[in-house]
Amino acid sequence: MKNSARLLSDLLERVAEVGRTLRSYPPGQTGILDQCHVLLSSKGEATSLATAREILDRFPNLAPGEKHDFFCRLLSEFGPDMTATAASIAAWQATPDSATLRRLHFASEPRSQELVRRLNRAPGGTGGVVAMRKDLLACLKAEPGLKALDDDFRHLLSSWFNRGFLELRQITWSTPAEILERIITYEAVHEIGDWSDLRRRVAEPDRRLYAFFHPALHADPLIFVEVALTREVPEKIGTILAAQREITHPNQARTAVFYSISNCQEGLRGISFGNFLIKQVVEELRKELPNLTTFVTLSPVPGLRRWAEAETLPSALRATVAQIARSGAVPDQAMAELAAFYLAGTDGSGSGARDPVARFHLGNGARLERIHANADPSPKGMRESWGVMVNYLYDLKDIEANHEAYNGGGAIVCGPVVEKTLNKIQKV
Repeated sequence: MKNSARLLSDLLERVAEVGRTLRSYPPGQTGILDQCHVLLSSKGEATSLATAREILDRFPNLAPGEKHDFFCRLLSEFGPDMTATAASIAAWQATPDSATLRRLHFASEPRSQELVRRLNRAPGGTGGVVAMRKDLLACLKAEPGLKALDDDFRHLLSSWFNRGFLELRQITWSTPAEILERIITYEAVHEIGDWSDLRRRVAEPDRRLYAFFHPALHADPLIFVEVALTREVPEKIGTILAAQREITHPNQARTAVFYSISNCQEGLRGISFGNFLIKQVVEELRKELPNLTTFVTLSPVPGLRRWAEAETLPSALRATVAQIARSGAVPDQAMAELAAFYLAGTDGSGSGARDPVARFHLGNGARLERIHANADPSPKGMRESWGVMVNYLYDLKDIEANHEAYNGGGAIVCGPVVEKTLNKIQKV
């Protein structure tokens, strides 16, 4: 797959190079938006590839304000063809059958979608489109109306990055340095301090790291998960990350711990493939090590502190937050109760659990198994959750039922320890 993708990329580059010698623009029409109009009207393959590549090369050099204006003009100038859409509506009203409805569907498609398709065909175009969407997401904060344009990007990227195109690879110490460097850069949960730290995570016999790749992005991972093989379910991240620790022989391990999951491409935010990653890694591990019986995470709770300091809470939980503010510490049980109340609740908007990490794992079919106070004393852990971490359990016999319960009805499935904690809170 990798060789085929590289051959295709080389071919497109050669064709685009020819296109550069053939391309010409009307006088006074050499701005990047002018080029976009030219690209949509172009009939020749070589000139189209050359124009698309030039647009993608010019875009990163635009100032932030120019990028904002670029996206706003894409939205206004590359919308649906109103004349063609009106004619298709009239045809469907006259003959309301599947054929006229299909023609209406295609006629009403925004021209921006075809523009993005043509940009994607350029040599290296997929990476350029992903990078362009990263800037679009940044502009959305100041210009919510651009969501319609982002819907076009997201619609296409969801198709191009569906599971059928992704390749799972295990990252080892013999993986090319180019990829290893990107793993260090993209690690978003527990910083990789140096090459020695990375080596411990990918080369020790009781550690694994798996990543999804897309053929169009070659050596750039999309998402990766770090795994520790242990005898017991861990309660603190320090026991996993410690430089000096007892190494577990893989054949003696009973538990696979997913302790860090990092999305690598900001431009693919909202394009979901992490659920496939977890399930496929479980299958890979079961195949390699049939002695593994437990698949669990040790996850951060990134929204806990911000939520607790802003929300109106039951009196007992308010007292816990007040005590933290005064002394910086509370009993583990009080902290577990605060975290359980947060994690077992929904955000009220229909998006599911309050916490983003909880939404990810619960949506994948895990259950909220255990809550651990003082599990991550790092500055980041204290800043986000006062050091609380969580085990989400992937019980293979219940994954699909849990997934349906959460995604179908918003049910947050909890293990018996968390259920007991929640019952205690409800009685207060």
